[in-house]
Amino acid sequence: MALSPEDLAAAKRAMYEKLSPRRRRFIDKIGYDAWDPFQEPNDPLDMREDASRRTGQQLVNEFLAAHKGASGEFAKGAWEVCMGVMNGSEKHRGMYAFCKWYKELLVREGIDAELGPTK
Repeated sequence: MALSPEDLAAAKRAMYEKLSPRRRRFIDKIGYDAWDPFQEPNDPLDMREDASRRTGQQLVNEFLAAHKGASGEFAKGAWEVCMGVMNGSEKHRGMYAFCKWYKELLVREGIDAELGPTK
């Protein structure tokens, strides 16, 4: 049920009159006309998805399912990189590019790319 502009103005004035003096000072500072006690709530944060339409949590869960027995530090690192890549962080894009480059280097040199050099 939509209220008329006159009804909204009356309701706004009634709300203002019921406010504490401290809260009224705040509204006076921003301007009574700029104050909107009836503004709509913000939309909830959208679930961020990557190009495959998966959330970060889904991606990390799938990744860790393929790495059973991974340590907590491993999982924490996977989560950090996932969030960084999904948010377009330059730091994480650099980490990703380096990992790709390093794997290719190991393959070119005939070293097992999964394990890296053995001690």
